[in-house]
Amino acid sequence: MDANAVWKNVCLVRESAPLIHNITNFVVMNSTANALLSAGASPIMAHAPEEMAEMVAIVGGLVLNIGTLSSPWIESMLLAGELACKRGIPVVLDPVGAGATSMRTDTALRLMHKAVPSVLRGNGSEIMAINGAGGMTRGVDSMLDGTDAVDAAMVVARQYGCVVAVTGAQDVVTDGTQTYGITGGSPLMARVTGMGCTASALVGAHVSALAAQGGVENFALLGTVCALCVMATAGGMAAESAAGPGSFQMQF
Repeated sequence: MDANAVWKNVCLVRESAPLIHNITNFVVMNSTANALLSAGASPIMAHAPEEMAEMVAIVGGLVLNIGTLSSPWIESMLLAGELACKRGIPVVLDPVGAGATSMRTDTALRLMHKAVPSVLRGNGSEIMAINGAGGMTRGVDSMLDGTDAVDAAMVVARQYGCVVAVTGAQDVVTDGTQTYGITGGSPLMARVTGMGCTASALVGAHVSALAAQGGVENFALLGTVCALCVMATAGGMAAESAAGPGSFQMQF
């Protein structure tokens, strides 16, 4: 993996403009939609279970984010995830706050089995909760660095046959066999809500763009690494001209 491979995937997203269906939380909808648009993808934010079948039929990727859960949203996520799995559409799961409450942890595990995600993207605590290792979670924020959850990520990747991305000061991406580390970004990223959710949305765009090409080996692994490289690079660039968290978000 080098800068040329990442840039090639950036261009692919811009050229193909994948349509990404996001069932995501109230806090980040605007930010993640704008990030997808900035990347060249097309976002759809749809949550009603009554339209899931029609919606999944027209999109190139599905991002499930459990940040603000309710029973109807859980129903929609399970339905959309199962439909996407049947159609071979890449699914990205963001298990926000898994480990903080039983509802979140149980929902994340149900989605792992029903939606069969191509990528699981979370912080160290969330990934360890999925693995059953009891990671320390404060609200939806991790109390662990990404590197602390590498072993758990590899176990989860092998168990579920997916790519696992643990994001933090250093990002780790693994399929259980190959593992990548990604550095960069800015400390300001931890002071802006929704950066992790944005990462999941961008992973959805990059993975879906590669999947649509057909015949791309390890498309989920490569797309995830490329998306997180873009996050790190954009974060570093944004920090150069930002005066604080508010202007950082705009620059990002």
